Amino acid sequence: MRALLELVERHRAGEAVGITSVCSAHPLVLRAALQHARATDGSVLIEATSNQVNQDGGYTGLKPAAFRDVVWRLADEVGLARERVLLGGDHLGPNVWQTQPAPAALERAGILVADYVSAGFRKIHLDCSMSLGEDPRALSDEVIAERSAALAALAEDAWRKAGGEPPVYVIGTEVPTPGGAQEALGELAVTEPQAALATLAAHRAAFSRRGLDAAWERVIALVVQPGVEFDQESIVEYDPAKAQRLSSALTGQPHLVFEAHSTDYQPPAALAALVRDHFAILKVGPALTFALREAVWALDRIESEWLGAENSSHVRETILAAMRSDSTHWRKYYHGSGRTLELQLEYSLSDRIRYSWPVPAVTKALAHLEASFEAGTPPLSLLRQYLPAEYAAVSRGELATRAQSLVVHHIRQVLAEYSRACDPKADALTTKRGMTS
Repeated sequence: MRALLELVERHRAGEAVGITSVCSAHPLVLRAALQHARATDGSVLIEATSNQVNQDGGYTGLKPAAFRDVVWRLADEVGLARERVLLGGDHLGPNVWQTQPAPAALERAGILVADYVSAGFRKIHLDCSMSLGEDPRALSDEVIAERSAALAALAEDAWRKAGGEPPVYVIGTEVPTPGGAQEALGELAVTEPQAALATLAAHRAAFSRRGLDAAWERVIALVVQPGVEFDQESIVEYDPAKAQRLSSALTGQPHLVFEAHSTDYQPPAALAALVRDHFAILKVGPALTFALREAVWALDRIESEWLGAENSSHVRETILAAMRSDSTHWRKYYHGSGRTLELQLEYSLSDRIRYSWPVPAVTKALAHLEASFEAGTPPLSLLRQYLPAEYAAVSRGELATRAQSLVVHHIRQVLAEYSRACDPKADALTTKRGMTS
């Protein structure tokens, strides 16, 4: 992970540079991210979360090595060298096993971390912030740090056995809920500088007690709350003034940056301000699958108007029916009823719809949709009506009217906003080459 160490070094030397962390397992989102990296001549950071990918398969059904192979296969297909693909593990710890007693949950977490590192993941977010079994509701920095250090020791052992570059680590106790807030948002409290420094001190001491001083030199980032979040239908935008004291807390930590979670849906100016203020790792996930859904909905509508309902795939109806029949992935998040619930299922910013794309009936409907666009070209006036950015690219001769190409292009509009925030030079290269490279 020399690339990440160098990025942190450049940032702390005064360059307003950062990196986008793509947190998604959807193949079209991954393809979009890999194509974007190829177009910008840069690297791409792709992270799997502990509930997506783990030793039991997670909700994707993939173990770490299998997820790696999916990403590498897609990189080969788009012509991106594998060494430019940086793999990370997000929220690695006992999150999946919170209901188990601490010893059992932490044992499972240790296997998880070791499996990720053995499979070649080299950016490791150690997250032991949650209570387990009989734990008190709130854990102290010291307990969290001790558990994180224990996992770091296992990660170091796995790396020595596997070889290759040593892992880099991200730590932090103020970790936002993966996938967005579950409750309605009020005003968010920005992490207090003294709390951030106390977290660092506790982790440094815990690493030292375990003889992990060399590993501590590879701790590159701290997860804090900069005052950004989203829930089902609202977004808390970044306010630089409120985060000024927190940003200044890194003055005495020249080898660290902050990692900002839940940056989805932040406006471009806010993303750029986050990077400027040392939140140099910007994590995004639901905003990318939200863009995926936007594009598929548009294609579904184009297909229906173009070919008639009797010849259409009905992807939109199919995936919503799948969600209604299985509430596993949304019932803890969506609490409305009637039309309110229908709108949440379809348009929530937390995008719980992303869990239903692998349902067999949905994949069959998507295959039908793709076949429709392979077999013919829809009227460009329909494309202009429902996907104006993609229509413009098609009109310039930069984009084919294949369903997959149109969806990937739409997702890349979001990635381009992150490019502009993290590296304006890379974004200028994308503009010069177009969005189809």
